[in-house]
Amino acid sequence: MAVKKITFIASETNQATEAKKKLTELYGNSDIKDAEFIVALGGDGQMLQVLHQFIGSGIPIYGMNCGSIGFLMNELSFDNLDKKLENSEITEINPLKMSVTDISGKEHTEIAINEVALTRTTYQAAKLKISINNKVRLHELISDGLLISTPAGSTAYNLSADGPILPINARLMALTPTSPFRPRRWKGALLDINSIVEIDVIDPEYRKVNATADSHEIMDAKKIIISNDETLSLKIMFDQDHNLEERIITEQFSS
Repeated sequence: MAVKKITFIASETNQATEAKKKLTELYGNSDIKDAEFIVALGGDGQMLQVLHQFIGSGIPIYGMNCGSIGFLMNELSFDNLDKKLENSEITEINPLKMSVTDISGKEHTEIAINEVALTRTTYQAAKLKISINNKVRLHELISDGLLISTPAGSTAYNLSADGPILPINARLMALTPTSPFRPRRWKGALLDINSIVEIDVIDPEYRKVNATADSHEIMDAKKIIISNDETLSLKIMFDQDHNLEERIITEQFSS
């Protein structure tokens, strides 16, 4: 078996930096321009950072968990990494594109691998008008905010907000309100992944809302448009016996 050209990227935690040192001694550490694979060492936050950094590069990314939950990561192991990379399953996903106009009229564009999160920033509840494919579906949602999640992100913030878990290959996005007040019984919606979601913040200068794509936050949002970005793709690698589809199924039956 040919030796793989691997670039190791670690978070700043002691466990991750020590793991990088040991793995580099065992397998070398290729320059990124020569890399066949990227191995991200840390937790899910580190994995998201690496995915954002190399989005569109086409280089498969294999995560090793040096954090706590590590839903997007594989188990940390120092043995037979070449073989694991050779036999790993690749899940290819597209991110969401978030376009935001703030209250000053400035436009912003960010990419979300997990979710777009709209969050009130004052003691006043957010008031949001939701349109899908240019048709108003909810004239006024009064809540702490709203999440628009990808299948990959459905087990993250979305799950904590009691949103649905989506199979990784589902062509869907999940809309999940956070602490909804009106309509009180609205639990959210499942939409075709190619839907255009348009959200208008009602009274945005008084009821301020921030829009966040993963960790990239835009202050004082007025209008937010979310769509699937098929021009960008990400290749995430998982061990055969613990792939992302299996993790999502397992999560739905965990107590």
